[in-house]
Amino acid sequence: MLRVDRLTKEYPTPRGPLTVLSDVSFSLAPGDRAAVMGPSGSGKSSLLYVLGALEPPSSGTMTLDGQDPGALAPAALAAFRNTAIGFVFQDHCLLPQCTVLENVLIPTLVARSDGDDTARARLLIDQVGLGDRIDHRPGELSGGERQRVAIARALIRRPRLLLCDEPTGNLDRAAADIVASLLVDLHQRQQSILIVVTHSVQLASRFPIRFELTDRQLRRSEA
Repeated sequence: MLRVDRLTKEYPTPRGPLTVLSDVSFSLAPGDRAAVMGPSGSGKSSLLYVLGALEPPSSGTMTLDGQDPGALAPAALAAFRNTAIGFVFQDHCLLPQCTVLENVLIPTLVARSDGDDTARARLLIDQVGLGDRIDHRPGELSGGERQRVAIARALIRRPRLLLCDEPTGNLDRAAADIVASLLVDLHQRQQSILIVVTHSVQLASRFPIRFELTDRQLRRSEA
């Protein structure tokens, strides 16, 4: 269960604190998927960074299955992010010198899981439709294919929470539809919690839970 309680995020500026999130509260259960929409600069990415334990909240709490990442020491926090949270960014952030298989396995280099990481990576690569490109490097793939690799990489550690920041923002309509379908399908198989930040009405329409972030406030909108 993801619980966010009265979360506020401020950034220091020469003129005083700039508040980008104010008193945000919501909860999501395993199997839930939610889209967050809002104008540019409204704080959507800041919300993901806090939920992903990349930045601390200024006040309030975020807990995942009862665990507050803000209470963890640096090493434990890094391990928490590696095992409990998966990230998919607008830019795929693949290593150009590594193959598809090697890129998907990168999160396992920090700490190996109990199972066969390579076998799981191959399975995920097949599930995103790139089994025949497993030895290719990012430069040999299309934009949509690179984003599919990024999704497989985000899922390699079986995260409880998957966060996506404009995952289809750099793709054409056909590639965006493929990536969106993959996200939903893989999420339904894994029954994690999926949160996607997007400007795309088409992508948001695939999510039964929708939020609008405006004026620093997160409000649930009608699906």
